[in-house]
Amino acid sequence: MKTALTGLLLAVSCFLLTGCAALAVGGAGAGGYHVAKDKRTFQEMTADARITSSINTAYLKDSLVQTMNIDVDTHHGVVTLHGRVDHQEEASRAIDIALDAKNVTKVISNLVIMNQAMSPRGVVYQKSPPAP
Repeated sequence: MKTALTGLLLAVSCFLLTGCAALAVGGAGAGGYHVAKDKRTFQEMTADARITSSINTAYLKDSLVQTMNIDVDTHHGVVTLHGRVDHQEEASRAIDIALDAKNVTKVISNLVIMNQAMSPRGVVYQKSPPAP
């Protein structure tokens, strides 16, 4: 199952990085509108897509994280996680994986822990400064 998901994720990532996503998601007009409203350069958007893809790939390889329940968004190196997780350990692991990804400056967790009425949302995690 994970092998099939990995292959699917890689295929979708390649599709998105080639610029063909606008045609599949609502026509070239829809994609053009989104790009016109985004202040990031093409290089910044590509770098953010690479970060998102690397995190999703790491989630697929991890036995604790349920990738189908977590949405990863990246903007200028800031990763935002949305979705539902089964327990705190899964949320912590998802955050750690995102923080360890190359070029990530911080992670904002909007993960909701199932069966917890007051799960913390919007918590910001930053990388530790490198040791001297």
